[in-house]
Amino acid sequence: MRLTLPYDLRPDPGLPVPGYWDEHLDLSAPAQPPGGGPGLLAAAEGYWARRGLAADTGRVLAAPGAETLLLALLAAAEGDPVLARPAAAWQAPVARLLGRPVHTVPTAAEGGGVPDPFALLETVRRARADGRDPRLLVLSAVDDPSGTVSAPELLHETCEAAAEAGLLIVSDETYSDTLHRHDTVLLSPAEMLPDHTVVLTDLGATLVPSSVPAALARFPGSDHGTAWRERTAAILAALRAVLSGPVAAATTYVLTEPAEVTDHSAAAVRLHARVAAAAARAITDAGAVCRPPKAGFQLYPELGGPGMRAADLEDRLTAALGRRVLGGHRFGDDPLEPRVRIDTGPLHGATDAERRTAMAAANPLTVPHVAAALAALTAAFEEPAGQSRVGGPAGTGSRGGG
Repeated sequence: MRLTLPYDLRPDPGLPVPGYWDEHLDLSAPAQPPGGGPGLLAAAEGYWARRGLAADTGRVLAAPGAETLLLALLAAAEGDPVLARPAAAWQAPVARLLGRPVHTVPTAAEGGGVPDPFALLETVRRARADGRDPRLLVLSAVDDPSGTVSAPELLHETCEAAAEAGLLIVSDETYSDTLHRHDTVLLSPAEMLPDHTVVLTDLGATLVPSSVPAALARFPGSDHGTAWRERTAAILAALRAVLSGPVAAATTYVLTEPAEVTDHSAAAVRLHARVAAAAARAITDAGAVCRPPKAGFQLYPELGGPGMRAADLEDRLTAALGRRVLGGHRFGDDPLEPRVRIDTGPLHGATDAERRTAMAAANPLTVPHVAAALAALTAAFEEPAGQSRVGGPAGTGSRGGG
């Protein structure tokens, strides 16, 4: 198999590794069983309970990364997966490993990784008429690639459509703890369809260092949910997909969320919010169209212009910024529409020392290396944006502004 995707498809949070993480990497900790040991699962139970999703240890699994966990979840369920379009760039490649058809449904123009409910029903209807068997919907109310959040009304309508179509739901809530404003309303499908929803979260976006693969899944309390969990755990065991003892020890600690962990998380979200907003302004000032971010550390701008494709923009911006930029075609979007994901984490600094300085600053935008990175971002967009102004208005794609 020829690899055609970058190795790391996730946005870079650009955070320093906190001291407490290294302190709790217990090198003498025993190996974990598949799905996680009792201490880790008890900590995960508390993690979900604090988020309004009660769970006991018999409803939770841990695995080394969301990719491995999603693969096991899909393999343990019958039928074809249905994904949002665009969706996180790692989801479709994982789903295709099973050899099943992968169906995609466009998201709403205002953003979020939740499919349009009417398009969802039509996609499922057509697939079944063609002899396919869509059974499971993967969605995310807090979106990668755009950093936007689906409105509760849309999420509710999509959940109703999924129930009508007989679809189970895997809700990727990796970025749900990264909301930039406290007044943003965010709901989980597990609150609407508790017996039909598995919640998935990759902890590398928030509680553990981004280089450490660690993820959790919370299953329904129904008989079906219990059976789904048992099948998923068996697949993890067959793959020997377990957390190492030291990583499990540190993960167990951060999942209890003592004050030093919540303080670090709060400082990280403040940094993400300030820098992402500034980056969106820099990009739009250069002539691109970009929806304002509401969560996470990623943006999804679009540039118009004749002949401009997502791959072209990806190549230009990767060269200009000196780091990989992913085009919209990586997320299932139309390759002819010039959209890219911009990770805002790299703007925080290139070293842990620089990142700590940015996190500690009262106004990170005045930190010299952050200000320089924002200026470089503006400059990187100015040339292709200038070409788009010559060729026509920006943002003339089929879905509007990315």
